[in-house]
Amino acid sequence: REAPTMLLSLALLLGVEGFLAARGGALLSRAALPRTHIRSAEAKVLAEFERDDFGPWLYSPRDFRRIDESLDFDFYSTPRFVTHIDDGAIASLTEYYRRTLPADGAILDLCSSWISHLPAEVSYGSVAGIGMNYRELEANKRLTAFSAQDLNFNATLPYPDATFDCVVNAVSVDYMTKPLPLFKEMHRVLKPGGRAIMSFSNRCFPTKAVGCWLDADETGRLAIVANYFHHSASWEGIRALDIIPLKGEGMSRMKSNPAQSFMASWASMDPMYIVEAWAVK
Repeated sequence: REAPTMLLSLALLLGVEGFLAARGGALLSRAALPRTHIRSAEAKVLAEFERDDFGPWLYSPRDFRRIDESLDFDFYSTPRFVTHIDDGAIASLTEYYRRTLPADGAILDLCSSWISHLPAEVSYGSVAGIGMNYRELEANKRLTAFSAQDLNFNATLPYPDATFDCVVNAVSVDYMTKPLPLFKEMHRVLKPGGRAIMSFSNRCFPTKAVGCWLDADETGRLAIVANYFHHSASWEGIRALDIIPLKGEGMSRMKSNPAQSFMASWASMDPMYIVEAWAVK
């Protein structure tokens, strides 16, 4: 049996990825098992909201003020070709999309940028994007159509009724200063039974996030988004999920090397939540 000090020395000499590959031990062997031998993880349902769970609308205009009230187009005028969540959160979101978005469906990506986190191997009928920076949208190869629009200035979506199978919004719901008109518009452009998926982590640009978001903890933020759904239009099945359990499987698809997949998953610490609902018409 190998002494712990010898293993530690070998790991330091080769680096962790090289150590895992060199040993070819149980950990790497399990990571390399055929996918059919691995039981898929599931997202954790944190809350399923009923109508009786909601009271009157509690928020005032003051709750949607921000530290920086300058024009959003000015703030986003410089393209940011970066990711705003870590690899584990991205892998979790992509895996959730892989499992839930209808192949060949019509998808609307709200607050889109240069990346939509959609699974690369899945083809959709169309992917429309609305975002703040034209250069970022232009660089997003998954979008079949896009437009630059400040949804805090004009929440009206430029699409006919019942256009989309699903509306997604990744890590941007915390910036919405007019959430009820926007969620009502999301409902309008969804087909009957269409799904809206709002995802977020614990990161944000604090000067641009609305006050009620900054004042809430992570559980409170789930309730905020659930209230946006409930008070905006006729939605059903409102629920909150923790999708980080999908990180491992999502990461294994992002990284070709099992050791890289393991280390990237281990090093990723961001939480990732979803609040979603279905449009009733």
